[in-house]
Amino acid sequence: MNVLGLHLLLELKDCNPALLNDLDYIRESMHLTARKVGAHVVGESFHHFSPQGVTGILAIAESHISIHTWPEYGYAAADIFACGSSFEPKEAAQLLAEQLESKNPDITEIQRGMVPTTAVG
Repeated sequence: MNVLGLHLLLELKDCNPALLNDLDYIRESMHLTARKVGAHVVGESFHHFSPQGVTGILAIAESHISIHTWPEYGYAAADIFACGSSFEPKEAAQLLAEQLESKNPDITEIQRGMVPTTAVG
């Protein structure tokens, strides 16, 4: 079986609450992560909630990087989905956790698109 993509679910606990509430910092951290691993950004959307919290997504040629933050809990939920092999999603996950100063990251890996190795014909 071949895998079409790798989807990482990040539970970023014990993060710096101030960083989690800073839309510009979140946006730049996600762009920096994408650049460092060689992902190709094709679009984005970010929003700051009142009174606190940020949600954002980078559409990348390889799929997406997304985040939703809860500064009041020092917590962020993030996804990194990468199709193909142009970059290593686990490296991106580590970089994003470091950017948010998560002291307790937990990463779950899901293989997406299990397909036979031989063409059906």
